[in-house]
Amino acid sequence: MNLYVSISNLWEDMNPMAKYGTITAATVISLAVLRKWLAGGVCHSRVRLDGKTVLITGANTGIGKVTAQDMAKRGARVVMACRDLPRAEKAAEELRRSTGNGNVVVRHLDLASFSSVRQFAQEYIATEDRLDILINNAGVMMCPHSLTVDGYETQFAVNHLGHFLLTVLLLDKLKTSAPSRVVTVASIAYEGGKIHFDDINFANTPYSPLISYKQSKLANILFIRELARRIKGSGVSVYALHPGVIYTELGRHVKTSHPVLTTFLTLPAILLMKTPKQGAQTSIYCAVTEGLEKYSGSYFSDCKLKEPEPEGKDDVAAVKLWNMSAQMVGYKGDN
Repeated sequence: MNLYVSISNLWEDMNPMAKYGTITAATVISLAVLRKWLAGGVCHSRVRLDGKTVLITGANTGIGKVTAQDMAKRGARVVMACRDLPRAEKAAEELRRSTGNGNVVVRHLDLASFSSVRQFAQEYIATEDRLDILINNAGVMMCPHSLTVDGYETQFAVNHLGHFLLTVLLLDKLKTSAPSRVVTVASIAYEGGKIHFDDINFANTPYSPLISYKQSKLANILFIRELARRIKGSGVSVYALHPGVIYTELGRHVKTSHPVLTTFLTLPAILLMKTPKQGAQTSIYCAVTEGLEKYSGSYFSDCKLKEPEPEGKDDVAAVKLWNMSAQMVGYKGDN
């Protein structure tokens, strides 16, 4: 009690400027501690990738660009698969300069178009000798309802179907390059989500950008789970991950649809969300960390194994999703 009284008296005796300085210092220290906690895990692997080839979708911005930079620093040949070629070429040149690795190339890929995915895969198979690491990173988030050129809801098509088709078309290249890996960027948003098998396009039910996003991210996790089962023993290991809540361009649709909310949340978002470098750590971890092969099909967060919620472990739904996805993209392979 005496200590409390002493501190209270000391506070009352302080002049306003001293009080302001004390509050400011305490706030800064608290934010620094909070940011360090929110930053999550860090990939400490020093594995080199000389002679290896890494393919990354959406590698021209955000965590995809940071991941590409890390792979290039490790000596890999990095193939940046992007929709916006001018932006991708600019990003590639930045990576070549910053890493000293001139073996960074750009190729066009529009995940919203199955024909684009097929053309990309055909060209890749014809011109590249190997594929050691495929990182399915690109995505859209919380966008308004729309259909792709193939007639499917955009978030499900881009986040899941495009990557599903790309991965299965490149499986043979991955197998001949084994041991190899597939890393798919999902999200904790899958929790509480479900696959709307009877209305995948939300044609007969009200469309919610969040519900659609959750469906697409759950699809990422179930896809990796079923893929691991189908290719067990092939030398290809596969992983899904939650990168964290990151301040990147991915949230542009939220900013557009909720400008007032965005204005109020911008400063807290910058202070509390992960940076792209922090958000890329689990992608990098799953791509290069030695000894993860026994965890093929697993889900990671903050550079650690994380047990999925029940919806992310539904093997019946995973098989059903695989069969439906194969039919939707026109894939008739054995895997």
